[in-house]
Amino acid sequence: MAIDPSLLELLVCPESREKLTLADDAVVEAVNAAIKGGHLRNRAGRPVDAAVSGGLVRPDNKFLYPVRDDIPDLLIDDAIPLDQL
Repeated sequence: MAIDPSLLELLVCPESREKLTLADDAVVEAVNAAIKGGHLRNRAGRPVDAAVSGGLVRPDNKFLYPVRDDIPDLLIDDAIPLDQL
C-alpha cells in the first residue's frame, strides 16, 4: 500500500478527529483472513466482503478504516471494529 506521506499527515478519524496511522501488516492480514472467513462486519453491521490492501487505525486501535487500491475509505459506517479479530 502506498499512501503519500504528506497525505497521511492530514488524515484524521472522521469521528474523533485523532490522527490516523497505517495499520501494520499483521493487522491487515488478520482483517483479510476474517473477511475471507465471512465473519467480519463494519460499524453499520454490514458484512465486509472485499479484501483490503491496507488500513488506517486510530490511536486507541478500536477501528480500522479500510484502504483499497490505495484509496482510504473514511466513512464512519465503513470502519471495521478491530475487537472482532
